[in-house]
Amino acid sequence: MAIMTDVLIIGGGPGGYVAAIKAGQLGKKVLLVDRDKLGGECLNYGCIPSKALIAAAGHAHKSKKSKDAGFDDPKHHLDWTKVVAWKDRMIGGFIKNIGVLIKGNKVEHIAGSARLTTTHAALVTTADGATVSVEFKNAIIATGSDIATIPGFEIDGKDIMGSKEALDLKTPHGSLVVVGGGVIGLEIGTFFAKLGTKVTVVEFTGSLLPVIEKDMVYPVSRNLSKLGVEVMLLSKAKSWSKKGRRLEVIAETPEGEKKIPCDKVLMAVGRVPRSEGLGLDKIGVEVDGRGHIAVDTEMLTSVDNIYAIGDVVGQPYLAHKASREGILAAQSITGGALEPRGHIPWAVFTDPEISWVGMTDCEAKAAGLTTVSGKFPFAASGRAMAVGETDGFCKVVADRTTNRILGAGFVGTNASDLIGEACLAVSVGVTLEQVAQTIHPHPTLAETFAEACEVALGHPVHMLRVTREAPVF
Repeated sequence: MAIMTDVLIIGGGPGGYVAAIKAGQLGKKVLLVDRDKLGGECLNYGCIPSKALIAAAGHAHKSKKSKDAGFDDPKHHLDWTKVVAWKDRMIGGFIKNIGVLIKGNKVEHIAGSARLTTTHAALVTTADGATVSVEFKNAIIATGSDIATIPGFEIDGKDIMGSKEALDLKTPHGSLVVVGGGVIGLEIGTFFAKLGTKVTVVEFTGSLLPVIEKDMVYPVSRNLSKLGVEVMLLSKAKSWSKKGRRLEVIAETPEGEKKIPCDKVLMAVGRVPRSEGLGLDKIGVEVDGRGHIAVDTEMLTSVDNIYAIGDVVGQPYLAHKASREGILAAQSITGGALEPRGHIPWAVFTDPEISWVGMTDCEAKAAGLTTVSGKFPFAASGRAMAVGETDGFCKVVADRTTNRILGAGFVGTNASDLIGEACLAVSVGVTLEQVAQTIHPHPTLAETFAEACEVALGHPVHMLRVTREAPVF
C-alpha cells in the first residue's frame, strides 16, 4: 500500500528540511526522504563542522601570536582529538534538533533514497533495504551536490580526501596538498596551516578565490604567506604516487614540472549537482549539460508539479540560498504570496574572512551605472585595534546619482557576522546618508560600515580624505 502525501521532498539538507517545515506550517501533509543524516552536507560534512574546526584552530593560533596582549605560555597545546569529539557532539545535537523541528511541524521522515517513477509517484528504498511506494501531489527535489574531482585524483578517503574526510581527521598531518584555491580549499587549508601542517595550494587559474575582487583577496593571500602556505598559481595537479609512507604530487607550473611531497591530498576543485538516479529523464524534467535542474522564479521545473531547490539547480552553492528557495517552493505549492528572494550574500571563512552582498563596482559599471565607492580600513577602527585584528576593510558601492547602496562587503575579522546590516541596506535600497546618519555603538567593528559610507560621501571623520591636486605643467 502506497503512502499518500501532499508534498514529497527528496533531500533533508538546509533546503529540503526548511521546505518541509514551511510546507507543514502552511497546512500541507509532508513526507521528507533523505538518504543520509538530516541537515545534509552543510550540517554534517561542510558548513558547521568546518566553521567549528576553523574557530578552534583560530583560537589556538591567536593565542600564539598574542604575546603583546599577555598570552605567552610555552606549554599551550590544542588537543585536536578533543576538538573533533566536541565537533561531533555538536553536530549530533543539531541533527536531533532538526528531527524535533520537523516532527513538531507534522512532517513525516523516512531515511532512504527516492526515485521518481511518474509525475505523481516515487519509489523509496529505505535504509534497511525495504521499498515503499509514495504517491504525491507535488514534489521538491533538494538533493544538493557532490564533490567534483579531476582524472587521476578520485577520492578514496585515505590518501585523496574530500572535505568530509578532511574534517574528520583525528590527527593533523605534517603536510597537505590542496588541489584548488577556491573557498573550500582555502578554508580547510588555512586551519590546517594554523595547526602546523605544511600546506601547498595548487590553483589552475591566475588567482586565489578567482570569483572575488582582487583587493578583497589580497589580505587573505598575504596572511597565507605569513602562515607558510605555498601557493602555486596557473598550475595543474597532474598525477600522484606513493613514495614509501608518504605521497608525491606532480604539478605542472609556469616554472616547469614540480614534485610536491605530502601526507595527504585534499580535492577542492568545486562541486557538481546530484541529479542522477532520480528518474528525472523518465518524467520529463529538464536538466542542463552540467546536470543542473532548470527552474523558474518559483523554483518550478519543466514539469508543473515538480520543484527543485538548492545546489541541484545551480550556483551559488550556498546553504542560505537553498533555504530561501525551499521557502519559495513551499509558498508556491500552497498558493500563497511569495516572499522576495532577495540578494544572496556570501561569506568566506578564510583568515581574514571575506563577505559581500549585492553588486561589485565592476558589476555595477558593466550594468551601465555610474558609481561612487568608499573604503574604510580596520586599522583605523578602535575595536579592531583592541582585539588585535587590524587586517582588512569595509567597502561600499553606491549609485552616484541617488547614493543608493548597490553592494557592500568586508574583509577582516568577523566579516561573516558584519554583513547582515549591509544585506538589509542593499535589499531595501538604503542610501549612503541613511547608513552614515545611523548611530552605531562604539567601539565596534560595525562602525566601519557607516565610516565607509562617510568615505563614499566625501567627508570621512576617522581618516584623512585623500585629495589629488591637478598637475601643474
